[in-house]
Amino acid sequence: MPTVPNTTAPTATTGPSNTPAGNAMGTILGKDDFLKLLVGQLKNQDPLNPTSDTDFIGQMAQFSQLEQTTNMASANAELINQQRGARAVALIGRTVTYPDPTTGAPTTAVVERVEWTAGRPSLTVGAVAGIDPDSVTAVQ
Repeated sequence: MPTVPNTTAPTATTGPSNTPAGNAMGTILGKDDFLKLLVGQLKNQDPLNPTSDTDFIGQMAQFSQLEQTTNMASANAELINQQRGARAVALIGRTVTYPDPTTGAPTTAVVERVEWTAGRPSLTVGAVAGIDPDSVTAVQ
């Protein structure tokens, strides 16, 4: 199968979520990049020597696997957010110890409420709002 000429070297690529991503080699191709390469190959293939069915099916299987992996990563991220929220809600009415946001000293008080800011839970503990549930060091 003829290769598609690379006329420009990529300076940055995007990962599955279209955000900048990198690895030890410097770049990661996302599903959009993979699809663009596949379409480019089909457009530029030699009509007298087209891509074999086996190669094409292999590429489609790789694309399918990439799509499934991306979906699984998104589902895992959503599950983690739900678990984080459930843990925060479970703290309502409980006495917790956390580092004071200004002094860093351990502070103990009762969790009064949970709010979500930018998709993350935030505690109000002893009239102090904005406490990260992950900073809680003890629960009584």
